[in-house]
Amino acid sequence: MSTGRKLFIIWSSSDPEVAHNLVFMYGGNSRPKGWWDEVRIIAWGPSARLLAEDPTIQAELPRLRDAGVELWACRACADNYGVADRLEALGLDVLYVGEPVTHMIQTGWSQLTF
Repeated sequence: MSTGRKLFIIWSSSDPEVAHNLVFMYGGNSRPKGWWDEVRIIAWGPSARLLAEDPTIQAELPRLRDAGVELWACRACADNYGVADRLEALGLDVLYVGEPVTHMIQTGWSQLTF
């Protein structure tokens, strides 16, 4: 069963250039330009620590939210890095993502990974 125009982006890179020039650029333009109806960015692995610690990365969050992008972070990763509270304070949904990601794949969401 396809859900149509839904995209989730797995962001696992700790490289700030990947965040700014791939994840945030594509993710932030996808809804306003009508490419996707739903867009969800998931910070998973080292990106969770980068997001919690880098103010230039954090500064992008309001623009992404304004564009209608959902922002998630992997709870297990955030706990491993000791940054879950900081990510929640930044307004991310911090949750165990294995099951939701599996569901998105099984129900036809498109996926990008950076």
